[in-house]
Amino acid sequence: MEVFITLKTTGIIVEYNPLHPGHIYHMEQTRKQTGADYLIAVMSGSFVQRGAPALLDKYTRTRMALLAGADVVIELPVCFATGSAGDFAAGAVSLLDKLGCVDGLCFGSESGDISLFEKTATLLQCESDAFSNALKKALKSGLSFPAARQQALLLCLDMAKDMPSTACPDNNSTAEQIVALLSSPNNLLGLEYTMALLRRNSSIRPFTISRVGSGYHDPLGGAADFPSASALRSLLAKQGKQALLSQLQCYPELQPLLPLWEEVLSQNTFLFSNDLSSPLHYRLLTAAPGSFGTYAEVGKELADKLEANRLSFTDWDDLCARLKTREITYSKISRCLCRILLSVSQEMLLAARDNDYTPYARILGFRKSASPLLSMLKKNSSIPLISRPAAAARSLSPEALALYECARCTSDANCTLRKNRAAAGSRVYTPADSAVVRQQDCAAAAVPAFYSTLCRPAASSDNLISHSPEFAIFLCCILF
Repeated sequence: MEVFITLKTTGIIVEYNPLHPGHIYHMEQTRKQTGADYLIAVMSGSFVQRGAPALLDKYTRTRMALLAGADVVIELPVCFATGSAGDFAAGAVSLLDKLGCVDGLCFGSESGDISLFEKTATLLQCESDAFSNALKKALKSGLSFPAARQQALLLCLDMAKDMPSTACPDNNSTAEQIVALLSSPNNLLGLEYTMALLRRNSSIRPFTISRVGSGYHDPLGGAADFPSASALRSLLAKQGKQALLSQLQCYPELQPLLPLWEEVLSQNTFLFSNDLSSPLHYRLLTAAPGSFGTYAEVGKELADKLEANRLSFTDWDDLCARLKTREITYSKISRCLCRILLSVSQEMLLAARDNDYTPYARILGFRKSASPLLSMLKKNSSIPLISRPAAAARSLSPEALALYECARCTSDANCTLRKNRAAAGSRVYTPADSAVVRQQDCAAAAVPAFYSTLCRPAASSDNLISHSPEFAIFLCCILF
């Protein structure tokens, strides 16, 4: 007689830029709260949602994620990984939903109240005429979209009593709670995840865990306090490699990851936004006049400002600062620059939305112990599972293959940048003279190599790597 075993699987949507004790806490609490047998991590690849290269390459981050508690790591295509919160969430939720075996989605938030997320998401999904008109009016006044949406929602809360009880917050969901929900970055992403699940009528159940430790912009605290990823990146940029290593050694949870950190830091293969300055200069200088508006989410105002500033900036951060306005945030500008650099067009993004977002699952790595989960994925997934690059062309539709090729070329180009960064860093590199090193040692080699990599055809060979037995981890391929 055949015996069926039900496995409970929970998804998490992550970047790990870089992974820190708060992320490990999230994984541990996710298992406790959802009763998950397995955790599937959907992770940004070479570039992240704030519009920057990931500090560490995606394979190092995959190793860290698996060592820290994830069972399978799947890459979020770059078209969504560098998108707005809505596209980022819709792409990741679409991927999890199409796997056909994910029971829950658990995210960290400042709120920690999943009922508030569900009620607010339902209200936003109603798209009443009053809400739509209020949103348009707020946007015309010059507010950013998040601020405009918050104002429109608050204006409509007085009307909630006239809406069906299932479509609006109850009396316990006060305006103050809604404001708090819409004012914090992790809350906003969590709300987008919840809305994406609602739009899909997904069977995946949302959960949230209250964040602990430092906020996104907080400085580093003591060893007992969870650091933010932003604070760790800042420490490396401002004080150097030894300062970061010393800080990481303060956290017992990170001890298994220290050998990977030591390897990356010794090889200087980490990247910051300004390491893309030379390729960005090249891209903007060689772009056809009037072409900036064809890239994903680059509106006319930003395209015009780019035309006016394409020759007058010193590095990535300087250009973002020149282009920033009250209506156009630094993060939006950085995301748009990423998409220009990586040739992610508005046409590609719209086609991806029309085709229900993520059309394949690119497996970056998995634990040996997750073999039952992989079997379940192969049986239930409605989209192709890609673990070997050479198999993509045989498995994907033309539209899906276009997204895959964009991600593949982006990954290879990112690898080229890291190699050039390592070559410069191995001779001399300190935070004080990094710009000089980049301009003098990297520019000539990095720019043509970067774009030739973005345009080259797919590699025909599959490169496999396995780690020592005690890790019980496999990564599906090295170069992609």
